Amino acid sequence: MPQSANIAVFFATAPQREGTQGEFDTRACGAPFAASPGMKSRHRPGSNRVPGRSHRQPSAGFSLVETIVATGLLATALVSIAQLLAIGTQANATARYGTLATILAQQKMEQLRGLAWGFDPSGLPLSDVSTNTAVTPESPSGGKGLQPSSPDTLWRPTDGYVDYLDAQGLVLGGGPAVPRGTAYVRRWSIQSLPSDPNGTLVLQVLVRRHSSDRSPGGEPGVSRTSDEALIVSVKTRKTL
Repeated sequence: MPQSANIAVFFATAPQREGTQGEFDTRACGAPFAASPGMKSRHRPGSNRVPGRSHRQPSAGFSLVETIVATGLLATALVSIAQLLAIGTQANATARYGTLATILAQQKMEQLRGLAWGFDPSGLPLSDVSTNTAVTPESPSGGKGLQPSSPDTLWRPTDGYVDYLDAQGLVLGGGPAVPRGTAYVRRWSIQSLPSDPNGTLVLQVLVRRHSSDRSPGGEPGVSRTSDEALIVSVKTRKTL
């Protein structure tokens, strides 16, 4: 047989690569050989996947569980923020009430300290015991002035030692009856100092919101709230 015929037989009997028709194993002959155009490949889509490895596409978006958890966290955060806002609003309102109560107490204390309590030019005691400080403007008569009060005037409405104010701090009147429109109740106490009963007075002024007022029936031992004010001062006799 001629040498050219041997080569043709070699190529015709060369082993094919696994899974492919029309392509011969070039390792057997040492040269590449392309399949003829008439041959069809049996290669199927997906036959080159690596065994044991998943080729599923990752799911897009969030799952139902993730959505529920996120919604719960958001709702909890919103509730917490709402509670903080409510607490802050209440604290601001309480501070505002307390500030106004302090101002009203200072006004009454200055009014009481401005009353006559001293000695006349001859050295005799001079005391204002008639000025009515429960009205505006104050009246030179019809009141108690700096007369010593009973021990419970800070806790019970006592004529001459109490007045009532509206939300702007304007005096509405005095006496045991609370007038309409009262926002603050202001009481004061005048006591002689035990160690110097004729020369020194202890003045106390208590201002409370009418809505939180515990009197009558309140007692000195009850704790005060942050929206009320209590001021204490001492007044001694001086030569006028």
